[in-house]
Amino acid sequence: MFYDFYHLLIAFLLALPVGLEREIGSRGAGLRTFPLVAVGACGYVLISLESLTTTEAQSRVIYGIITGIGFIGGGAIIKSYKTVSGTATAASVWNTGAIGMAVAMNRFDIAIFLALFNYITLRYAPILKSKFSKEV
Repeated sequence: MFYDFYHLLIAFLLALPVGLEREIGSRGAGLRTFPLVAVGACGYVLISLESLTTTEAQSRVIYGIITGIGFIGGGAIIKSYKTVSGTATAASVWNTGAIGMAVAMNRFDIAIFLALFNYITLRYAPILKSKFSKEV
């Protein structure tokens, strides 16, 4: 039982920097959304691993998580006349779900890589983007 709380805590902690980065940038989703997505995905996978007896049933739960998180992320995307915004936030929501699922499956290596890659991309890609857009 405590082992499951450990997984949930790790999922929360790995998603926290992503949420903080979005919160600091005043994005639509932030400090509450990202950790909750990771913890929720982790929780659903933990429940499926412990209560479902076949990998087929467990796979259906994971498929449902991926689809559901896609709908949450879709809500972050806003299309105006000629621009689209929120795609990075939507992708990050989806990624934090994957972080939670990886933690639940004891794939901490994948979860850590996803968390680092997501944070670094959100934090430093805008700097590179502005640098290259000025050169073009």
